[in-house]
Amino acid sequence: MTDTVVAANPLERHPHFVSLEGGEGAGKTTVLNALRDALQQAGHDVVSTREPGGTPLAERIRDLLLNVAVDGVQHEPPTAETELLLMFAARAQHVRETIRPALERGAWVISDRFTDSSYAYQGGGRGIDPVFIAELEQRVVGLQPGLTLLLDLGVAQGRERTRGRDLAFGGQGPDRIERERDDFFEKVRRAFLDRARMAPDRVRVIDATQSASEVAADAVAILRMFIARGGF
Repeated sequence: MTDTVVAANPLERHPHFVSLEGGEGAGKTTVLNALRDALQQAGHDVVSTREPGGTPLAERIRDLLLNVAVDGVQHEPPTAETELLLMFAARAQHVRETIRPALERGAWVISDRFTDSSYAYQGGGRGIDPVFIAELEQRVVGLQPGLTLLLDLGVAQGRERTRGRDLAFGGQGPDRIERERDDFFEKVRRAFLDRARMAPDRVRVIDATQSASEVAADAVAILRMFIARGGF
């Protein structure tokens, strides 16, 4: 008997799927709101979502990933491999239950993070082999954004912004991943920029050191250009 090799499914790049990436404090929420408003003003149906999360089950996985206690029960920190697999478990649910149904009915989907974050955080930050991440992406997700906006910001400035945000809005403080050391986030940033260099037709880098309004304006301009040229 000979072994059977199961070929991985190729990634489908969808022109109505937009993801936002970047380190902590880059301003993804502001940009997401600006993109959503621009698309809705143009008459489009828009679904905005986030990762990890985007469905009730995926949000429960988010709690496990980002909090040291869930429902009052403390759990041990996940290993790097556990973290990666939980991310992909949430993503698989997210794609099946939220993203694909929206795309199939003709809506635009804007996601605060997608698979590029796994390459950056679990690949660059945790040191997991990107080949393994790519295999999970092909076999479990099978979908890639038509456009990814990478909001690039230095680690020190990003962390200062998150501290200011928590103080201003009474946040709960940093989550488990946000508590990592600066060298972890430097690796994450390098991995994001490497992703952009490898896929310049999909990933557009935006200078996130600008004001929030300038970053949002740049993002909307890139999206409009993307649409004007037919989605790719």
